[in-house]
Amino acid sequence: MRSYDPDLTPPWKKTKPVPEVPADRDLVVEEVTTGFCGAVIRCEAGTVTLEDRFGKHRVFPLEPRGFLWEGEVVTLVRPSAAGPARPARTASGSIAVPGARARVARAGRIYVEGRHDAELVERVWGDDLRIEGVVVEYLEGVDDLPSIVAEFGPAPDARLGVLVDHLVPGSKESRIAARVSSPDVLVVGHPYVDVWEAVKPSSLGIPAWPTVPRGQDWKTGVCRALGWPAHTGAAWQHILSRVTSYRDLEPELLGAVERLIDHVTVP
Repeated sequence: MRSYDPDLTPPWKKTKPVPEVPADRDLVVEEVTTGFCGAVIRCEAGTVTLEDRFGKHRVFPLEPRGFLWEGEVVTLVRPSAAGPARPARTASGSIAVPGARARVARAGRIYVEGRHDAELVERVWGDDLRIEGVVVEYLEGVDDLPSIVAEFGPAPDARLGVLVDHLVPGSKESRIAARVSSPDVLVVGHPYVDVWEAVKPSSLGIPAWPTVPRGQDWKTGVCRALGWPAHTGAAWQHILSRVTSYRDLEPELLGAVERLIDHVTVP
């Protein structure tokens, strides 16, 4: 006697099964309906929380065929207590390359305004920069930026990226940046008076960065308002010690540095 499949659904209507992937922490996926891409930071009963490169969080239901992973549609499931290991990530959120040797330095450079800026960039993007062969140098201010750019001599094979503090419309910094015009130079910045402010207050255990009246040294005023010792060098080391990854930085700085790295590394 001929046997029949109890499932009478026509073959062309059947949905092909997709892989089930444990939603382990730091797994990077894209939600199919919104296109939101981020790393898993939390997985609870029925939902997963993703964080994008700018620190924005979104919560999505764990629905079948709900995500893209490495270009493939998958179903995310809650991870087991001892799920498979996922690739380690650098402080910037990039996939780490174990044992990778630093690349020979490129002719292109990234300039930042001060030593604190350079140390913060190294803290978060240092591994990526070494693999890409990008050297970060710091300037003592940007007042002479046009002449500094001219001396560097940017070219298609030696691009220059510049990170500027307090780059907002109408500021002195914005007027100086506007005087630099070269397709091989990219000047970007963040809106903060000092790069200290680019560190999220929550990472330091403070409710917000204090407002310092005009005419006062900003760093000294911050230390005074927060009750920190009046030693800005020690204060900065405390701030820097609380930065462990891109999650501790404000999106405005993250986006600016990522643009600079792309500018000097894209052929």
